[in-house]
Amino acid sequence: MKIFFIRHGESEANVAGIISDNPARVVNLTQRGRAQAEAAAEKLREVRFTHAYASEFARARQTAEILLRHHACPLRIDARLNERHSGMDGLPIHFFNDLMRPDPLHIKPEHGESFLEQMQRLRSFLDETAARHPDGMVLAASHEHPILAVRALTADDPELVVRSSRIANCEWVELDWSVNG
Repeated sequence: MKIFFIRHGESEANVAGIISDNPARVVNLTQRGRAQAEAAAEKLREVRFTHAYASEFARARQTAEILLRHHACPLRIDARLNERHSGMDGLPIHFFNDLMRPDPLHIKPEHGESFLEQMQRLRSFLDETAARHPDGMVLAASHEHPILAVRALTADDPELVVRSSRIANCEWVELDWSVNG
């Protein structure tokens, strides 16, 4: 399976600089975020997606819907693509970053998940999706941390990925994945 993980376009939470990891709280794309998604849709227009997934968050779903305007595949929602659970929804982003800085792989916020746990969540999604669609061309609209977790799954040094990588709004990562990586 070939899969394209794309981060959602700029959201209201991105502009406000706050954590948004509760899918029940609707956080939409900004006008700029919609324009980013439109630009990505044009760049990915020739890719023949056979299947598409998005996280439960409105901003990821909105991005996927824009990306799929040129494609005839239905959009499925999968919670495993959700943003990393921090239990810090609504707080400034620097609170999370400051907490994680000493050990970004293992530290687990009181009501959240560690990066390693998030990696396992994404591995589950990848393995199941590859088993369902072994020859598929898959779109997955998600968030920065889950996409970093996917990168870490394919890296020799996951800590280096989490410490030094960033995923911009509407940036995507392509990878080939078969069951069990």
